[in-house]
Amino acid sequence: MFDALARQPDDPLLALIGLYRNDERPGKVDLGVGVYRDETGHTPIFRAVKAAEKRLLETQDTKAYVGPEGDHVFLDHLWTLVGGGTVERSRIASVQTPGGSGALRLAADLIHRVGGQRIWLGLPSWPNHAAIFKAAGLETASYDFFDIPSQAVLFDNVVSALEGATAGDAVLLHASCHNPTGGALTEAQWLEIAALVAERGLLPLVDLAYQGFGRGLNEDVAGLRHLIGVVPEALVAVSCSKSFGLYRERTGAIYALTASPSSADTVRSNLAGLARTSYSMPPDHGAAVVRTILSDKDLARDWAEELEAMRLRMTGIRRALAEGLRTRWQALGAIAGQEGMFSMLPLSEAEVLRLRSEHAIYMPTSGRINIAGLKTAEVAGVVGNFTSL
Repeated sequence: MFDALARQPDDPLLALIGLYRNDERPGKVDLGVGVYRDETGHTPIFRAVKAAEKRLLETQDTKAYVGPEGDHVFLDHLWTLVGGGTVERSRIASVQTPGGSGALRLAADLIHRVGGQRIWLGLPSWPNHAAIFKAAGLETASYDFFDIPSQAVLFDNVVSALEGATAGDAVLLHASCHNPTGGALTEAQWLEIAALVAERGLLPLVDLAYQGFGRGLNEDVAGLRHLIGVVPEALVAVSCSKSFGLYRERTGAIYALTASPSSADTVRSNLAGLARTSYSMPPDHGAAVVRTILSDKDLARDWAEELEAMRLRMTGIRRALAEGLRTRWQALGAIAGQEGMFSMLPLSEAEVLRLRSEHAIYMPTSGRINIAGLKTAEVAGVVGNFTSL
């Protein structure tokens, strides 16, 4: 039976990882993989995470299943971090998931179950977004969100897409730190989006993967909090991979804002049922770590301080990179004001491949770069290679 299968193409990013690993040239630079690295090129474990893990090692007394809904204390603490006190907790249905990808898939499955057929997606976006929605049976309608040469968010296109959407359509929104462009929405733009979504009867699905990496822990969810205070229903997919450095632990959650507590219970039961038939139970360790950190004031403070130091380091690299690149591309000065780990450069595929072959600089052919993959000492050399193309 397997002979009927056609071989699927390898994931381009995974292939890039292999090429980088096999390159023996000294001074090679990896701008592709979406993980935070410090000045030594290492992806660190947060101090608070290590402390929480030590505490769990000493006190955890079982490895029994946590159930399809996951760790309720983790879910409550994480929602406080994300949603604050914007809406009543009783209106929020929540389920712990295997990372942000698992949260997005459960959200897509739920949209499909309630009869949703289409989701609007601004491009460029994280490549796996469209794949997840398609696998869940949803149609994607796309529009141009960001112009790479001018480094500008095309907000008129966002408005046009929302005005052209049909009641019942879903719309994907990045809460902050847009992946892969770094493009940021203003407060006024978030207000306009929220009003349009409510007026048109659309269902927002907000992807929150980088809280604390952009402007700050509260600033990065300000638009999201306004949105959920205006619309009657929404879905929020949360990842702890970056904000807590728990990449391999696959820690995330899906939250559904509903019109009433009784509706929340119904939605929760459906999310749990979808989880049960997909992966059955979520992994516990990462959620237990986050729960432990957010339950302890000292650990929470130390975690927030380390996260802020990471954010400021990336902000400094952004400024240095922008100042250097604007000598060739004036518009790239905008990189300094963008958010999060990623930006996109106006490079052709041939130029990206030339950087790889001649200078051992590895990045996707789309021109997306991981700001957090750069060491401060590498910025000048990378800028020189970029501007010499």
